[in-house]
Amino acid sequence: MSLCFFYGGIFDWDTATVRLEELNKRAEDPDLWNDSNLARKLMRERQRLEGAIGNYKRIEQALDDSVTLIELGEMESDKETVSEGESGLASLEEEAKRRSIEALLSGEADGNDTYVEIHAGAGGTESQDWASMLTRMYMRWAERSGYKVKLIEQSPGEEAGLKSATLEIKGENAYGWLKTESGVHRLVRISPYDSSARRHTSFASVWVFPVIEDDIEIEINPSDCRIDTYRASGAGGQHVNTTDSAVRITHEPTGIVVASQQERSQIKNRDIAWGMLKSRLYELELKKREDKANEEAASKTEIGWGHQIRSYVLQPYQMVKDLRTGIQSSNPSAVLDGDIDMFIEGSLAHRIDGSAIVEVEDLD
Repeated sequence: MSLCFFYGGIFDWDTATVRLEELNKRAEDPDLWNDSNLARKLMRERQRLEGAIGNYKRIEQALDDSVTLIELGEMESDKETVSEGESGLASLEEEAKRRSIEALLSGEADGNDTYVEIHAGAGGTESQDWASMLTRMYMRWAERSGYKVKLIEQSPGEEAGLKSATLEIKGENAYGWLKTESGVHRLVRISPYDSSARRHTSFASVWVFPVIEDDIEIEINPSDCRIDTYRASGAGGQHVNTTDSAVRITHEPTGIVVASQQERSQIKNRDIAWGMLKSRLYELELKKREDKANEEAASKTEIGWGHQIRSYVLQPYQMVKDLRTGIQSSNPSAVLDGDIDMFIEGSLAHRIDGSAIVEVEDLD
């Protein structure tokens, strides 16, 4: 295995080290912090470069160690040592593939934290239960990936599950990793809510958009927005408090709806909802730019609620399949427990290659 295969063309060592040296010198300039926005951007760039260079060095050293193990094992006819070295190489290959994709997350907002909205489709309790399962899946993925995750808003179903939920996931490249998860997710299973044990098909939509920086100016005309307040409630209908502290904002020109109920203060929830609305409008602008840049490819892509990106089949057989890349897993339990990296990496690589551009419009 050659690291150059995975890093070549996407990680320029000489350029990276020179740029890091330049950033380190600029960080020592006391006048830099006269412009706090510029300073924050440069510090984030420095942190990312330090991480990339550190990962490269670590993988390079691990590669050398694994090769040395194999050579020693072969010299001494020690199959166990050879096997250990080969296992190390296999692990490095998987990591190098992931790092190669991570290095390509160079979109305008790829490095940002992200919001993930999940909405149940038509189908009542069955779809609402499916929305709840997807919410848990993304929370488990975030935890497994070392990200911080917070439930911003949830609207419980009448009997079980969730009508909708919004997660905030914080960490490096959170939006970049999850951005291709936007779309319609389909579940096929024997319904636990059907006394006749019939097979049901359920749908839920996922919408991913970045948390934007405070210094990004997004103009919103207050007269374009309808603000509603309501009582925040948790799963099972238990009220978080007894006042109308939850806030929902509807942006009428676009139909975008955002809500927050995590705080007991209506003022705080209003601020969070405004921030989410700014993020949604910013993401919409990013999407317009990408659609324009990829007009020919986008024109061949079916867009909207009817477009499914992934199918999860629990009966009559066990399989999860990404309909864009063909990648599949025969272990739905692991996938629903957050093991979705293979699908994320595959869809990102597919998208970056330019062989498919999959975008989904507002599903509200």
